[in-house]
Amino acid sequence: MKSIIFALILSLSTGFSTSAQQTMKSSITRKEYFPLPDSVTGWRTLTDNKKIKKVTGIDKAKLDQAFDFVRSTTSNGGLLVVRHGWLVYENYFGKGQREATPNLASCTKSFTSIAVGILMSERPDLFPDGLDQKVYTTSLMPPEAFPLPDPRMADIKLGQLLTFTAGIRGNNPVYVNRKTSTIDPVGPDGWYSMVDEYTLGLKDGIMGSVPFTTKTLWCEPGGGYSYASASIHNASIMLRHISGMELEDYIDSHLARPLGWGRWGFGYKDQPLVTHTPGAGGIALRSTDMLRFCYMLLHDGRWEQQQIVPKEYIQKATKTSPYNPHYRYSFQFHANSDGDIRELPLDAYWKGGSGRHFFCIIPSLDLIVWKLGGGDGQYSIEDTGLPEPLYKSEVTKPINDEQVHNENSDFIKIMTMVISSIADGKK
Repeated sequence: MKSIIFALILSLSTGFSTSAQQTMKSSITRKEYFPLPDSVTGWRTLTDNKKIKKVTGIDKAKLDQAFDFVRSTTSNGGLLVVRHGWLVYENYFGKGQREATPNLASCTKSFTSIAVGILMSERPDLFPDGLDQKVYTTSLMPPEAFPLPDPRMADIKLGQLLTFTAGIRGNNPVYVNRKTSTIDPVGPDGWYSMVDEYTLGLKDGIMGSVPFTTKTLWCEPGGGYSYASASIHNASIMLRHISGMELEDYIDSHLARPLGWGRWGFGYKDQPLVTHTPGAGGIALRSTDMLRFCYMLLHDGRWEQQQIVPKEYIQKATKTSPYNPHYRYSFQFHANSDGDIRELPLDAYWKGGSGRHFFCIIPSLDLIVWKLGGGDGQYSIEDTGLPEPLYKSEVTKPINDEQVHNENSDFIKIMTMVISSIADGKK
């Protein structure tokens, strides 16, 4: 760098253009960008359609079409798109707005996974076998987890706990070697899966009229995949035991502060049995701060000069995993690296939550998409403990297209529409 600066000074003093000038100019152009907190200047934005297309290759008119479709999928929400570090699209409807902090449901699972990745780097002495580490030991889990309700739990590896292949009961259908099956009884779901007594198998319960249990595994550890929210909540119990901190406090110190989030918190305040930070759902986050989380992931766990999360963990978490040969679910991210969804690039990964929230990251396109959703209750202070922001007198309304919407097909259509807006040939 010193030689470049010297050559540039020399060229300026002599009046001649040199290759060093071009190198310096290119270096400045390529300088990495990370957004400041919204309380300062926030994300850099572009509003002129021609500049948006020139700088990011995106046709904004096509994003407007995608937003109109988004408005038909939920009663509240929004669409935000970041490309090349530019926030090129941000539009909301219903209760959605920048200062809204709804319960983002299962999107939380990705945050819990990332927190575990950080914990592993902080306490390598407790994870000498890495993701092969057996989880249900007295050094990793609290005393109330013992004796184990099912002796086979002693063989559960961390990688299996994080990919939902630990044998812990969850939702139907379950998958074994990519083939569907069912289990009976199922495991806890929703807020039930965030109650320690239920997820550790200390108590059985009933969801409405559906009984559930985690006292027995439905298969041998590694033998199949079940979307088991209890599994990732148990990972948060492990984190709480090791760090001595609630998951919310751990995320605050390790993610929220370094990334510059505004107000945020955790939901399910209206469920008295949820007495600890829920590891399977409930994070309540502003949309532009969700983008910061995604931007950190896009940069392989780095924020400016700080490696927030080990790069190796991010790379393993966002691709199909050897810990889950049964389904395309990695460490709390859906991954497309096996090409199951042809409409998306192979490096796309994403996570959704009840209320039809989802984020998607595509590194090869340098693209982040956040689709905000949510029912009215997910925005309420009773759920999140965070007051709803004031609403404008004129609010964009959802669209009733009188169609039956499917979460998976809606996700693919939204992402296809966003990707088709990229007109610079780099698809």
